[in-house]
Amino acid sequence: MNDTLQKYLPELAVAPCFELIKTHGVHLKIVNHRVTRHGDYRRLPNGLHQITVNASLNKYRFLITLVHEIAHLVAFESYGRRIKPHGMEWKHTFQHLMVPFIRPEVFPSQLLPIIANHFKNPKASSSTDARLSIALKAFDEDERQHSYVYELPIGSVFRLYNGRLFKKGSKKVKRYECVELSTGRLYLFQPNAEVELVKDVAG
Repeated sequence: MNDTLQKYLPELAVAPCFELIKTHGVHLKIVNHRVTRHGDYRRLPNGLHQITVNASLNKYRFLITLVHEIAHLVAFESYGRRIKPHGMEWKHTFQHLMVPFIRPEVFPSQLLPIIANHFKNPKASSSTDARLSIALKAFDEDERQHSYVYELPIGSVFRLYNGRLFKKGSKKVKRYECVELSTGRLYLFQPNAEVELVKDVAG
């Protein structure tokens, strides 16, 4: 397990993560890329705690995702199964488990203040914190092939991974109103949603 973790985590996060996995009886599965989630936690019928994390994540997002999922397990064990999955009990548990990692030996200096700010009130997914998501994306090995919604001119047409086409509209508070071309329905998009530009306003 230690050798496997070394491939996916920052070097100085390997030992403490291994301890968390061992202490809480986690069965960790590293899986192929899933578009809709970075990781998940399930308690199996036999009582085992299974956590899956995408193999495609860079090491900093992998660390945050792994601890995020372990925090679900620990919060459920500590407070009972009736708590909200991303309620206050989970937030406090996630904050507590992440504290030992939020230091310059683990995260690059340019990420630390953004991560520290995120963990004042952690969200259900690191992807819903646009600033953190974009900062983490800079450490992906693959060259970025898609655009962020916030980068596109208003009026641009873009495609999602599932083929649906939208036209970008104006920003409403933190998210963008976009019209689905096939139905005319309005949807709100996070600024850091990754999409494929089909036609810009000049096209």
